[in-house]
Amino acid sequence: QVQLVESGGGLVQAGGSLRLSCAASGRTFSTAAMGWFRQAPGKEREFVAVISWSGGATVYADSVKGRFTISRDNAKNTVYLQMNMLKPEDTAVYFCAASYHPGITAQAYQYDYWAQGTQVTVSS
Repeated sequence: QVQLVESGGGLVQAGGSLRLSCAASGRTFSTAAMGWFRQAPGKEREFVAVISWSGGATVYADSVKGRFTISRDNAKNTVYLQMNMLKPEDTAVYFCAASYHPGITAQAYQYDYWAQGTQVTVSS
């Protein structure tokens, strides 16, 4: 079992920044690929970013590329999502998730554990 606890969400004006954190406990964190997803009201959950277990590989959704950065600190069992140049369309509940499948993936069904979600609201 893995427990994931997020922090860092909130309200920010367009153009601002937020950093989300996701702390893991339980099963070995350093062997999991870690992803961020988001879900806006009335929309399906969508992929945001993923980072490999070593941190050596990352993939981003086109909608956030160049604005968001995913990183991890295996010594602290924590993954981060730095979000810059935020837009109103980034408003959503953000979820971190852990995948123990080989490689890295943008497919939600390949993630084994999920955090509870944290609200990010970007005002125009």
